[in-house]
Amino acid sequence: MMNKAKGPVWHKKQKDKGIVPKGLRGLDKEATWCKSNADGWVYGHGSFSLTSHKVPFLGSFIWMKNSANEARKMWLETSRIKEQIDYVAMDSKADNSRHFREYKRQRKINLITCCRQNMHKSPHRKKMIQFMQRPKHKKIYRERAFKVEPMQGLVKAIFGIDRCWMRGNENNRWIFAAMGLTIQMHQLEAYKLGQSTWNIKERVLG
Repeated sequence: MMNKAKGPVWHKKQKDKGIVPKGLRGLDKEATWCKSNADGWVYGHGSFSLTSHKVPFLGSFIWMKNSANEARKMWLETSRIKEQIDYVAMDSKADNSRHFREYKRQRKINLITCCRQNMHKSPHRKKMIQFMQRPKHKKIYRERAFKVEPMQGLVKAIFGIDRCWMRGNENNRWIFAAMGLTIQMHQLEAYKLGQSTWNIKERVLG
């Protein structure tokens, strides 16, 4: 998820050259540019989350560079829980036959993703596409729409982080981690009480 930087925008051409226009104050110089189909170009910081498909629970919510590779981040973050998961699901950013093979070979985990059209159909890629077309795997991918994607929206809605609270990588790294931990604590409390792990806003904010 992309989050706008606190302060003004540093236009990409000027940032690339290290030019700060006169009068541009309160600039977050460590924010980066990234583009998504939904939001277009955003100057800011990224957040990465993992969510359980079995129980609506936030596995992690952490800072990442806005311009960083999400598929690579997922590979790194799932390494510590590889013994506890059977599959990982991600959008077309993870559409890579090498990633698909390595999850299976190194971790015995199935990567579920959306395969882009008109890509080179190598034997490895054809095998990957056939795997994704199985009804069970299509169902797992569809679950992202109501089990995974809304979880980041929940964090965003509770803390109002359409725009970052602080400037700089380290400040946002710590504040995002604190947000994630807060959500996890209250979701665990709700789960133990047999209550919804979604309806926790009042618990968090008091």
